[in-house]
Amino acid sequence: MLVSVLNGGEITSLEFSEATSVSEVLQKMEITPSTVLVIHQDSVIPHNAKITDDIELELIIVSSGG
Repeated sequence: MLVSVLNGGEITSLEFSEATSVSEVLQKMEITPSTVLVIHQDSVIPHNAKITDDIELELIIVSSGG
């Protein structure tokens, strides 16, 4: 299955042979999950969501501070 990820204006395509989770996609991209929101079709999806088919995701960087 093909997972395409839009991050900072660049698209990364990753191949997985079996179902995976959003967290595993982020791990493969070496991105700390707490630093991003994951968007699919204009909705935020949780990092534990299972991916079972080709999908396009968008990452939004979360900034915090005071």
